[in-house]
Amino acid sequence: MLHILYLVAFTILAVLAIGNLIRNLITLNRDSLRRYTPPGMSPGMGRSPYSASSRSGSVPHPELLDDMGKMINEPLLVMRSINVDDARQQLDALYNSSPSNNEEAQEDL
Repeated sequence: MLHILYLVAFTILAVLAIGNLIRNLITLNRDSLRRYTPPGMSPGMGRSPYSASSRSGSVPHPELLDDMGKMINEPLLVMRSINVDDARQQLDALYNSSPSNNEEAQEDL
């Protein structure tokens, strides 16, 4: 009898989980189709000829916009290739120069 109770309980939980997954997918689809209007800018305002939104017809991601709603034209992340030893040396230098590194307190102990 206890096995049947477990089977019914886990079946109900599985149905609820799948229903929640389907609802989340539908909500995600609706949110992805919604257009974003930056703060302080009405949907009918003209756009800059250099913005990505006027070229492709879609609105860019909010993180690519500044406070005024204009596209940021500077690189957000610059990566260069370095080897592992150089990265370790740089991380060690940062760690040793940090204020939380209490070498003097460790020497007293």
